[in-house]
Amino acid sequence: MRRVESIYILTRRLIIMTCVAILLFSLVFGISYIFEARFMLTWAAFTLGIIGGFVSIQQRMNRIQDDELEMLSKSWFQIALIPVFGGVFSVLLYCVFLSDIITGDLFPDFYVPLAEKGVPDTQFMIELFSETYPDSGQSLAKFLFWSFVAGFSERLVPQIITRVTNSVQQ
Repeated sequence: MRRVESIYILTRRLIIMTCVAILLFSLVFGISYIFEARFMLTWAAFTLGIIGGFVSIQQRMNRIQDDELEMLSKSWFQIALIPVFGGVFSVLLYCVFLSDIITGDLFPDFYVPLAEKGVPDTQFMIELFSETYPDSGQSLAKFLFWSFVAGFSERLVPQIITRVTNSVQQ
């Protein structure tokens, strides 16, 4: 019976935290839109990564051992930790996409403004954060999908980092 109660508590907290994440994203999205869309995609990636992390916890709940389940049901911090990592990984994956470290039909393409005279300056940085966007509707959908997956699959981005660093070392 204790397990069922822990699952109930954890589920309720996941729902509350997901709603809070969505509300915060909506607020930040609105503020970003008002201020010329700066960091809008970064916040979208972070929020979808967080939501992916929450869904991942929910999906794994029945497989979690009793002691871990009880710990999660007693701690807001422990519940938030995995989704926050998911948000960070999602932003990192966004940077990987922008840098063309990973390319292909499965991944989004972005319009990225070029620095005048090839030298980045303050104006370029402002343009980079306010004028970088997926170059098509399909790329936007791919970006949203991969942002969610980066939060949902905790090992995806660390595996990409490992592969990239291994290829650099060789």
